[in-house]
Amino acid sequence: METESVLHPSFLVPVGHVEPVPRRIRGVIGGRTVFDTRRALYVWEWQAYPQFSIPVRDLVDGVLDDEGVAEEHGAGTAHRHTLSVGGDSRPGAAWVWGKDAPAPLQGTVRFEWPAIDYWFEEDEPVFVHPRSPYSRVDAVRSSSSVRVELEGVVLAEAPACVKLFETGLPTRYYLDRAHVDWTRLRRTDTVTRCPYKGTTSGYWSFDGPTAVHEDIAWAYDFPTIHANRIAGLTAFYNEHVDLFVDGEPLPKPGAPHS
Repeated sequence: METESVLHPSFLVPVGHVEPVPRRIRGVIGGRTVFDTRRALYVWEWQAYPQFSIPVRDLVDGVLDDEGVAEEHGAGTAHRHTLSVGGDSRPGAAWVWGKDAPAPLQGTVRFEWPAIDYWFEEDEPVFVHPRSPYSRVDAVRSSSSVRVELEGVVLAEAPACVKLFETGLPTRYYLDRAHVDWTRLRRTDTVTRCPYKGTTSGYWSFDGPTAVHEDIAWAYDFPTIHANRIAGLTAFYNEHVDLFVDGEPLPKPGAPHS
């Protein structure tokens, strides 16, 4: 059997690309709807994922005040605004596109993601950033065996796994918890969110013989429906451990691969 590949598809959408969003997009602050639109746009200010740009005319309960600051934002110049909703004022929360931005962005505003309390696509919440229409997340059952080591200590050894393929990222190997040596791992308080997979239910570190390795493993007990096959399984960062797939060492991401 050939050695497991560490190659994976890269992000293809260029910076500055603009596409229509075919979904209703809403933003809420303090229980008040800031905007509600079916005319949002995706705009790629960087390559990994897009942001939503909202027509200014679709603001419901938000008021924008120009702060007199302009910056280049990938697709063109944007002007920083304070967002006011009722008595709540959020400086630097919004960027209104300038005249040098692509024509579809004229008259639209891109909000800083944390400045909006809750984002919704249709009636489902969205976390961290919009999901790219050009990215895939596939969780696939596999008979590949996986062994995880660090500093020569075996942390997990599983006869099978679920491989998670996510555009732009290395393959992740999710293992049944029965095959993880929990006596070697220390739970931490770390929580992360992913717009494709959901909110993590746990992170674990390893206090090795010579060093402490923080947050090298994680789990999603209740992932999104798109990644439901990883529910309750545990994955380790390829970058921070030694992985053996079907008995062969897996090169670290970015390392030369024959």
